[in-house]
Amino acid sequence: MNAHAIFADFIQRPIDAAHRLPELTGEQLNAHPENHPNSIAWLLWHTGREIDVQLSHLYGKPEVWESFRERFDLGELGDSVGYGHTTVQARKIQVSDRQLLVDYVEACLRALADYINVLTETDLDEVIDTSWETPVTRGVRLVSIVDDATQHIGQAAYVAGAVTAAS
Repeated sequence: MNAHAIFADFIQRPIDAAHRLPELTGEQLNAHPENHPNSIAWLLWHTGREIDVQLSHLYGKPEVWESFRERFDLGELGDSVGYGHTTVQARKIQVSDRQLLVDYVEACLRALADYINVLTETDLDEVIDTSWETPVTRGVRLVSIVDDATQHIGQAAYVAGAVTAAS
């Protein structure tokens, strides 16, 4: 396998996991079990945003969000990424359409795959961030983006199990 094939497989995994999330009501998507600030809707929205913003920065192309913003109807807060959200801000991310959330995450991951497909092995080795003790290469950043997405979708799946079991 080459790097492109590995990334293609790696990126498909969170897409598949997002599609396997159970059907959830708006109430379940926006629930805050144990009063946690992040709901399933917030986790999925944030997953898309963190991929989208970082990819736009790397690729120099507009965010996928541009074609989703109006459908989400989250106002200015929806343009953020979620890092540093207060509890009040996180609770304002209210989305009752599971498929919209999954579609956005998938569109961002597909855009990431498209970007990776134009990169060479040399591009993956390029240092793009020297602010860390060990400088970050493009390949390491891409792995980090997909890893974050996988973790957040796993969190959403865990919470989905909790809210559907409580029903």
